[in-house]
Amino acid sequence: MRKLFLLAFLFFVLNAKSQTPTPRQQFPGLFEAVQTSTIFPDNKTFVDAVPKQDPALIMKAYNEQKDQPGFNLQAFVLANFNVPVSHNNFQTDISSGIRKHIDTLWQVLQRRPDEAKPFSSTLALPNPYIVPGGRFREIYYWDSYFTMLGLQESHQVKVIRNMVENFAYLIDKYGFIPNGNRSYYLTRSQPPFFAMMVNLLAKIEGEKVLVHFSPQLIKEYEYWMHGWEAVQANQATHRVVRMPDGQILNRYWDESDEPREESYIKDVDAAKESKQPTAQFYRNVRAAAASGWDFSTRWFDSSGKLPTIQTTDIIPIDLNCLLYNLEMTIARSLNQLSNAKLAKMYRYRANSRKNAILKYCWNQKTGWFDDYNWRLNQLSSVETLAGEFPLEFKIASDEQARLVADGLKNNFLKPGGLVTTLNFSGQQWDAPNGWAPLQYIAIDGLEKYNYNTLAKEIATRWLKLNIRVFKQTGKLLEKYNVVDTQLTAGGGEYPLQDGFGWTNGVLLHLVNRYHIDTQQLEKAPAEVQN
Repeated sequence: MRKLFLLAFLFFVLNAKSQTPTPRQQFPGLFEAVQTSTIFPDNKTFVDAVPKQDPALIMKAYNEQKDQPGFNLQAFVLANFNVPVSHNNFQTDISSGIRKHIDTLWQVLQRRPDEAKPFSSTLALPNPYIVPGGRFREIYYWDSYFTMLGLQESHQVKVIRNMVENFAYLIDKYGFIPNGNRSYYLTRSQPPFFAMMVNLLAKIEGEKVLVHFSPQLIKEYEYWMHGWEAVQANQATHRVVRMPDGQILNRYWDESDEPREESYIKDVDAAKESKQPTAQFYRNVRAAAASGWDFSTRWFDSSGKLPTIQTTDIIPIDLNCLLYNLEMTIARSLNQLSNAKLAKMYRYRANSRKNAILKYCWNQKTGWFDDYNWRLNQLSSVETLAGEFPLEFKIASDEQARLVADGLKNNFLKPGGLVTTLNFSGQQWDAPNGWAPLQYIAIDGLEKYNYNTLAKEIATRWLKLNIRVFKQTGKLLEKYNVVDTQLTAGGGEYPLQDGFGWTNGVLLHLVNRYHIDTQQLEKAPAEVQN
């Protein structure tokens, strides 16, 4: 019976995958030719393009024509694909103010329910949703929570519910929430913020929301914990790591060990510089993409170079805090369903995870929460803003929170807000860049331990930077240079993006949270004491 079940399960998985092929699977040879050419400066363009006819017919034509004299690859692609158009044409009236700008952007960034277009890489969603902006033309998992914070301030509860329902739909259909609603993202997820989204909606609509989404919360948890029963001590499988003492923690993981289709040529070129087996390098790069922090020295060895990336060896502090919250949220939902026995089990798992986080990720010498390298059995030497997550979820003791608050103030706080790491590596998730979601988590976590003055100082510096750039450019950006606020942020695999979903959401939330007059903030002195 067990074998029959496994065979049925494998058939289901393979059949599901066969119904959602990626562009590389649909267009073997043509895909590689396009992505290694200079037709599109951004590899994401081709994987988002929609074929005008059945891929089999396009491939037949390509194979017949590609070796003919005078064959023009660009002309062939443009004749056979609808290339995505830019949505960056929105021009704001700066004089109307930043609130008006954000209110208008909710409409600009909103997408209607997707029509299931044949052969498209888009995974159709049943409800309207907000995209980040720029080159990001689809929904993104962890971005969306911070976008929802702003939607809440704009009283757009229906949009929040639509987006949470979309994520529940993805869990039901694919067994997890992909990085984004694209076929080429079906091998990985992102930081698990679904429980945070459900809790946000529950604060607005009541505890019945927990009951409604309880099945999907449990399914997401099962995705992250897949294989945990069988994994041995000091071993890992998929997203699960069993520690030497038998406790379970998690890591980021991607089920594929091939180049990312949306960054194909960059991955192929980078692999040539690595000493790792090629498949291992690709897996580590993909796992970093699953983290949302692509890329940062937190994933590299002591050299701080991308070719040494070792994401799958690392137990991330932020991921495990989020999973602790997921376990606690499931327990709350089960209490609402009067299933006290199962709720107790999830609380037990949450408490075990909390103890493991405190045991393996607290660095007593530095007074900071660090990632843990489970292969080397040692803490990471790279301090990052991920160390603020134990405050957000009340995992840290009062003394640990005091030390983290001191570390934030003395090491991470810069003129424009909090810097992501202390390393100036050229990677976008390192210094000098600051990102809206990490500002929010730090601020919210500090307030939970009553470090209100520091929290407001961080918020004020961040908002001042956001608003100054808006006054100059009419844009809200994906990330900011918080060290030298006169310079734009750098690093990354693509140009600086504007829009921008999570920046808009966090900004609006913080302005309302602290009752800040944005015009008055713009007039405040520029000097900041560190």
